[in-house]
Amino acid sequence: MVELIYERLADARFMTTLFTAIAVIATIYTIAMPFISGDGLDRRMKTLAVERGQIRAREREKLARGEKINLRPTPKAFMQNIVESLDLKKWLGEDEIKATLVRAGYRGQGPQVTFLFFRMVAPIGMFIAAAFYVFVLVPIDQPTMMKVGMCIGAAYLGIKLPQLFLKNVITRRQLSIRRAFPDALDLLLICVESGMSIDAAFKRVSQEVGSQSVPLAEELALTTAELSYLQDRRMAFENLSTRTGIDGVKAVCTALIQAERYGTPLAQALRVLAQEIRDQRMSEAEKKAAALPPKLTVPMILFFLPVLFIVIMGPAFIRISEVGLDK
Repeated sequence: MVELIYERLADARFMTTLFTAIAVIATIYTIAMPFISGDGLDRRMKTLAVERGQIRAREREKLARGEKINLRPTPKAFMQNIVESLDLKKWLGEDEIKATLVRAGYRGQGPQVTFLFFRMVAPIGMFIAAAFYVFVLVPIDQPTMMKVGMCIGAAYLGIKLPQLFLKNVITRRQLSIRRAFPDALDLLLICVESGMSIDAAFKRVSQEVGSQSVPLAEELALTTAELSYLQDRRMAFENLSTRTGIDGVKAVCTALIQAERYGTPLAQALRVLAQEIRDQRMSEAEKKAAALPPKLTVPMILFFLPVLFIVIMGPAFIRISEVGLDK
């Protein structure tokens, strides 16, 4: 069995076929997932309610035993020891990593330690795996320096993998917030014009917008909590703009800060900002639509035009070949 696995891994054609099959399956899954997946908000809310009950019962038991209560996920002990012993927070920049993780939706000490650990382990693991594959598993007929360069390239890829993962998560999260934010801003405007305070308006909007964008509802709920306990309310709005990293949210937070400081009318500013954000979203859609014809040029040349030529010229070639055979 081991010899068979070794033989398959050493077969370049088999590995190419395997990776191609994985890529095709991943592509089909990515395209079909939005159509087959339903709205999981109710399922998530039920799971959250069950988990909240379990956490409440567990923390009450800890409180009864006199233990320290910590609701944030704690990192693994071995990860914590490695990060602290090597002082990775100092070398890799604690503030920058923390801000990036917050924009991705990961808060607390646990995600930070996990990210630092994998940022150190990933290049080492990729280098070892590449060296084993190049020098032992499949001896490539290349100079030694070329093999070492391939291993170094794999290590560099391992360095970038955690950052690429976080960047992908941040992009998806910002896209969800950007799509739902104009509607949330309209709801916020309605709440403010109806006489609600900004705290109650944020709380109400966070409850209503959850069905459209869970990340935006989470950020608004966190801002509501910060408005309640922070001494300077301006910090709550600044934290919201920092966590999202979206220009439209930053503009709204600036308007809210100015309204808090100078007492300017908030409804007028929110109405103007809501219209600007909708115009900006429309302009982005128009920009994507304008960029569509150049993107379709290559697929049309490769796939549509050959089929069109075959359909148009096929009968003529068949007729010509029949006449040639008759002669």
